[in-house]
Amino acid sequence: MTKKVYYLSTCDTCKRIIKELGIGEDFEYQDIKKEKITEAQIEEMKVLSGSYESLFSKVARKYKELNLKEKSLREDDYKQYILDEYTFLKRPVFIIGDHIFVGNSKKNVEAVKAHISGDQK
Repeated sequence: MTKKVYYLSTCDTCKRIIKELGIGEDFEYQDIKKEKITEAQIEEMKVLSGSYESLFSKVARKYKELNLKEKSLREDDYKQYILDEYTFLKRPVFIIGDHIFVGNSKKNVEAVKAHISGDQK
């Protein structure tokens, strides 16, 4: 079963969540700043999450810098921005089997935790 996390090693929130979950060596880690997301990876994330927009971070600094709020973005735009600039991926992203968990909301972290504990039973 696939167990992977896309994260930023420089992001304190990502590090805190990974530590809190205690996932250790069970997971494959991809630091998206050091190892860019591939088109195949973003495609897999989209299939699991339902849309590129759901993977896109609207709180990224670049979102404001590029004035994207004023633009009408389509799915292809979200995909391209994420591929071009790692900061646009809402993170961390956990893929466990055919489930995806995107972002750092408390609800999302709790869902990952519940899923992991369910997997280990």
